[in-house]
Amino acid sequence: MPLEMNREVFVTCAVTGSGATQDRSPHVPRSPKEIAESAIAAARAGAAIVHCHVRDPETGAPSRRLDLYREVTERIRDAEIDMVLNLTAGMGGDLVLGGTETPLPPGAGTDLIGTEDRVAHLAECLPEIATLDCGTMNFAEADYVMTNTPGMLRTMGAAMTEMGVRPEIEAFDTGHLWFAKQLVAEGVLDAPALVQLCMGVPWGAPDDLNTFLAMRNAVPEDWTWSAFSLGRHQMPYVTAAVLAGGNVRVGLEDNLMLGRGQLATNAQLVERAVTLIEGMGATVIGPEAVRAKLGLTKRAPA
Repeated sequence: MPLEMNREVFVTCAVTGSGATQDRSPHVPRSPKEIAESAIAAARAGAAIVHCHVRDPETGAPSRRLDLYREVTERIRDAEIDMVLNLTAGMGGDLVLGGTETPLPPGAGTDLIGTEDRVAHLAECLPEIATLDCGTMNFAEADYVMTNTPGMLRTMGAAMTEMGVRPEIEAFDTGHLWFAKQLVAEGVLDAPALVQLCMGVPWGAPDDLNTFLAMRNAVPEDWTWSAFSLGRHQMPYVTAAVLAGGNVRVGLEDNLMLGRGQLATNAQLVERAVTLIEGMGATVIGPEAVRAKLGLTKRAPA
């Protein structure tokens, strides 16, 4: 199908993630205060959406604590600058097998919980958007599996829809988009859907342009989509996504560097993305325009 450049682009900043990056850069925020401040700085730099995980404030390890999510949410909502809040729902699906010869019992690092618990922080905080990782996948680690079965996804997607939280489908491979279309067909998710194409995450879709275009072409024309890649490929994918008709994601969840030997802040990564987008002749839109485009309503916690 023909591609048409997106002329009105929104930027998502993935502020901290849950990867083991907390000791690789002093700019990766840990505490709720640091996460919120970094999100606010990213919004000032031009991000319309901030995508947030939470971490243990002392160790920087990924966390699912409701009080941490609540504090991040409240600090962002109390900020003088507006932004669309997007919380992860990817935690609680971590399965680490015990090894190739003794896979059971699961090993250290396993964090498998029920679907109600996986979305408990969404019910608590009522963000405008929450991510729905639309498939089970092998990650780079030898025996780690990101676990999202069809049953889990149907239950979590239905819960988000009932809450009025807009699911952002995170597609790490073409089959994830296939199942996302099935969720829409079943009425679990509303149409048109919102999609994030996650490129270059081992061992999902590689971030070569042929695969990217296959992913992009699998997204229904009336859906809204963004794309990102990792590390040094983050900024090239800003331009690739816009040229292919999409929106963009940058941030320290996916990339720590602004250039060779230069550690970045979230705000700097957003500023670089805005410069690239505007340099192509497109406009970077803000949170109110995103809410109008996606049918979002900003809400306070219940």
